[in-house]
Amino acid sequence: MTAYKKDDLEGWEFKIMRSYTGKFKDNKFVQQLCQVEARAGWEMLEKFDDYRIRFKRRVDNRPNDQFLKIDPYRTSVGLGINHVMVVAVGVAALGVLAAVAMAIFYGK
Repeated sequence: MTAYKKDDLEGWEFKIMRSYTGKFKDNKFVQQLCQVEARAGWEMLEKFDDYRIRFKRRVDNRPNDQFLKIDPYRTSVGLGINHVMVVAVGVAALGVLAAVAMAIFYGK
């Protein structure tokens, strides 16, 4: 991770974009994301892993936010953590139901 000096921070704001499903392993997806974020003035600084990317932009870009079709401060793409949790709980519940059904039908 990048270490910053005070001079590096003056006039800049930062955000970390998250993908709870690891979408950032796809370079084409990352390029498309960077193009969309660039409309709001965001520049990619570093990719931490397949789940997190850090962006920066000049604070001078804030007045243009009202004209954007995206939330310039969004911090996640793809399925959110809530969606991932619902899918995980659903899969687990189906597994339990399948095990119970097998025990009922084959356990006798």
